[in-house]
Amino acid sequence: MKATGIVRRIDDLGRVVIPKEIRRTMRIREGDPLEIYTSRDGEVIFKKYSLLGGMEDFAGQLCDTMSRSTGSICAVTDRDTVIAVAGGGKRELMGKRITPELEQIMEGRRIYQYTGEGQAIPVSDSSDKLLTHVAAPILAEGDLLGLVLFIGADTTPLTGDTEYKLAQTIAAFLGRHMET
Repeated sequence: MKATGIVRRIDDLGRVVIPKEIRRTMRIREGDPLEIYTSRDGEVIFKKYSLLGGMEDFAGQLCDTMSRSTGSICAVTDRDTVIAVAGGGKRELMGKRITPELEQIMEGRRIYQYTGEGQAIPVSDSSDKLLTHVAAPILAEGDLLGLVLFIGADTTPLTGDTEYKLAQTIAAFLGRHMET
């Protein structure tokens, strides 16, 4: 744990304000769920809660199946990080934060497909070699949960209608699965 040097008081309703700088750095948005942990030492820890967080194995199996079917690198993300990868790039992507550009695609709630025009969107800030070819947002009851991605190692668009429809279908399936 890292000390920030920031001290806040709890108000009469038990609320505490998380400073804007910390919210921006940790990518905590208004309405984001936070999980609360306590330690025996009296620490209270807030951790961003991911609804998809418990589904890494299931998402990994879906990615593996999609990758084998298409020959592409496939991934599933939650709102911040890559939670499952298959077909290559696992070391470079697993557990890494997604780029702000992918966050914007997610917030736009539309499927993105790279056509070869303009600059392709990197999946993670830690690796600019793996680029997003298709990104489909996962929605459950109107809430954004993450993305289903098809990824390429270069700027030549390798995806077509099959990958587009498959990403759309898997994103819808994961969204429905989370609703039940």
